[in-house]
Amino acid sequence: MAGEKSKPTKLKEVSSISYARIKTDMDEFNRVLGGGVVPGSLVLIGGDPGIGKSTLLLQVSTQLANKGTVLYVSGEESAEQIKLRSERLGDIDNEFYLYAETNMQAVRSQVEAIKPDFLIIDSIQTIMSPEISGVQGSVSQVREVTAELIQIAKTNNIATFIVGHVTKEGQLAGPRMLEHMVDTVLYFEGDRQLSFRILRAVKNRFGSTNEIGVFEMCDSGLREVENPSMMLLEGRNVDISGSAIVCTMEGSRGVMAEIQALVTPTGFGNPRRMTNGIDVNRVLLLIAVLEKRARMNLSNSDIYVNVAGGLRIDETAVDLGICAAIATSQADIPLPPDMIFIGEVGLGGELRGVSQLEKRINEAAKLGFKSAIVPKQSLRGVKIPDGFAAYGIKTISEMINMLRRK
Repeated sequence: MAGEKSKPTKLKEVSSISYARIKTDMDEFNRVLGGGVVPGSLVLIGGDPGIGKSTLLLQVSTQLANKGTVLYVSGEESAEQIKLRSERLGDIDNEFYLYAETNMQAVRSQVEAIKPDFLIIDSIQTIMSPEISGVQGSVSQVREVTAELIQIAKTNNIATFIVGHVTKEGQLAGPRMLEHMVDTVLYFEGDRQLSFRILRAVKNRFGSTNEIGVFEMCDSGLREVENPSMMLLEGRNVDISGSAIVCTMEGSRGVMAEIQALVTPTGFGNPRRMTNGIDVNRVLLLIAVLEKRARMNLSNSDIYVNVAGGLRIDETAVDLGICAAIATSQADIPLPPDMIFIGEVGLGGELRGVSQLEKRINEAAKLGFKSAIVPKQSLRGVKIPDGFAAYGIKTISEMINMLRRK
């Protein structure tokens, strides 16, 4: 009844909700969403201009058109431009409607007329409400249009996807509250000079935020990469120093990546520290640990650290690999090509335990690696695959001494 007050309820008496998900033909996309598209949800996809957001949504839309009616609203391109781009994706179902419009009232009227199951807005910065003052893309316009889309999605149970541009700092353009208004926020990342793209969830009310989807940009659109580890290690040179292999967990999957370090004598008064794919402050911390605890002289050297393949890693379990790459680059000795490094490094030079060590080792063994240097305490209860050797160590100095003997 209206006006009836709610009462506290015991947790065990609250009924569970199971969301009926609609799966696309792209398993990587389904994985990031938490298993598929939830009807009535609002999903925001952000990324740099030209990274492939529109291509991804156009490809997903053509697949969803086989499962329901799709209304694709474009405020940036004409219908003819989208048609030209869609021809490389193959045949499109008849239940795919294309609408080039920037007026939110006109969009709402078409939603009421067509009654789609899926609504795509490309992009949120180009749609404006005539009832609100301000130009397209302004804070007031983006907030109002998003609020109206939420009302449309929830009232009519329409799964809605909106595209959002990002600023130079890599954040979604428009008000920060935009991320709090929607159900799911996905970032489409990658270097436009490279063919690989990563779809990452940073917010998801219907699933995990730890999963990633990996795609390759081809002439015919985006292609799923089922084994990201093979992709990231492709073209690796095993005979050079400063190259260490790590295993980072992205949700439920272990991903192998190559950490590259280059240590050279500085030609200026202050040595340079540059990173790509890793937080520079974390690398500076590890350099200080190597100097203090491992007695390495790095104060007169420029140090560059890179994650090959365009992957960005935030997990501290790759600390040991970063240290190994820097140490071997300074000594100019290559690491064993079939060895990986797993472990967090503390300020005292000690190795801290990591989670899911067994899954990381199994992923390495599956790709042909033969050994791993890991924190000693993390080996308890871990089943090591046949033919694989796991060396447990306690400090960063032990690792450097072990590498010098190999």
